Parts: sequence; C-alpha cells; structure tokens
Amino acid sequence: MAGVVTASEPSWITPFTGLSPRQFGKLVTALRCEGADPVCKGRPWSLPLENRVLLVAAYWRTNLTLRQLAPLFGVSKSAADRIIDHLGSSLAFQQRRRFRKDAVLIADGTLVPTRDHTVAEQSKNYRYSTNRQVVIDADTRLVVAVGRPVPGNRNDCEAWELSGAKDAVGRTTVIADGGYRDTGLVIPHRRDPGQAKLPDWKEEHNRSHRKVRARVEHAFARMKTWKILRDCRLKGDGVHHAMLGIARLHNLTLAG
Repeated sequence: MAGVVTASEPSWITPFTGLSPRQFGKLVTALRCEGADPVCKGRPWSLPLENRVLLVAAYWRTNLTLRQLAPLFGVSKSAADRIIDHLGSSLAFQQRRRFRKDAVLIADGTLVPTRDHTVAEQSKNYRYSTNRQVVIDADTRLVVAVGRPVPGNRNDCEAWELSGAKDAVGRTTVIADGGYRDTGLVIPHRRDPGQAKLPDWKEEHNRSHRKVRARVEHAFARMKTWKILRDCRLKGDGVHHAMLGIARLHNLTLAG
C-alpha cells in the first residue's frame, strides 16, 4: 500500500525506533535467528517481520494509540494489537547470567505510570505506577538486568528483592543510592545520630559514588525517550515486555 510507514524506507527507521538502519537490520537478523518469524500454517501475517518489528518499536517510541498507529502501517487496529502481543515478548533482551569477578554494577528504581491497576499502585508521583528495578554495567553502561514490575508504593529496598533483581546479580558488587539501606549494596556514607558532618575521606567517597551512580540516571533518561515508559496502557505482562524490549533497543543504540 502506498503512503504507509515501511522498513524498506530507511528514513522511517530512526525516528520510529531510535536505532540506525544498520542497528535495526542487526536486530531483525537476530530475531530471525531466535525463531521470531517461524513458518506456520494458516493465515500469514499482513506485514513482513521487518515492518512488524518497526510497528512494535514505533508503538513503544511514540506511545500513539493503536487507532492512530495502525493506519500508518496500513493495517487494522486488531492486526496491530496482535502484532504487539505476539512480537513484544520476542524483543525482550536476555538478562546476563554471569559477570566478571571485578565487575561493578549500578542499580536503581524508576516509576513507570501504568494504566493496569492490577500491577500498579499510587506512588509518590501521585499516579498509578510500577516500580522498575534496573541494573546496568558501570563500565559499558549497558542494561544487564531488569526486575519484574512491583507496585509503585513499594520502596526500593522491597522492590529490589520482590522484583527478582537481587537474585539476577548474585554476589556481584552493586552500588546504589541511600534508599537501599540494609540490602548489602554499596551505598553512600551517612552521618551517625548527633554527628555534625562526615569525615573528609567519607565525603570524598560520596562524591566519587555520586559521579558513578549518575550513569544509571542517564540510562533511565535514554530509555524514557521511548514514551510508553511515561504512560503505559498495556495490560498484564505488557509493561514488563515493553521494559525488556526497550532495554534491548537501548543496548543496541550504545553497542552499535
């Protein structure tokens, strides 16, 4: 159909995915190798795999409604919905299971406003949100683990364990902010009761800690250019699949 968005036109790829055409090609090739486009009996998909991947990435990137997005790709709303449900989980990145002995990770939580109140609760941003625990590699800045969604009224200490992020990193050294007290993570030094100020060496450690920990905040800022993380309308596991898929796209933009 003429006048629709298609992956065969490279100029559409970067605005709708955040990836370069070369990175997008690598993603599609990897998905084929992972079996995301099997030959099945019955009615074939209305779009080739490249366009289906572009549609899902565009949905996450723009957060358009399906009624707005489907005509751009020349398909019906129900077809777009099926594509997102089917391919969303296939785009999820594979969490790293082993780390270098000297690896240093950075963990933090971010609130993702979520319309599905069965997985969300009112949080400090006054919206129904989920708490998403994300872990990045301090050196490469790539996302290495993402916890399952936890209701947004849970603090980071609880969410760290409940989401499975703690189990995902094992015994690897992880640094975090002061909200992760008594979790075993490396957090900034705090003043003792009645102590006026910290010793100079502790202040220096805290300055160094803040500079390194800021990398996870930068990762959140990049990931939230996919606007679905600012107001997710997906239900059930949809918000989790979107977060995992966006983590994969984020890593691709960094690693090339």
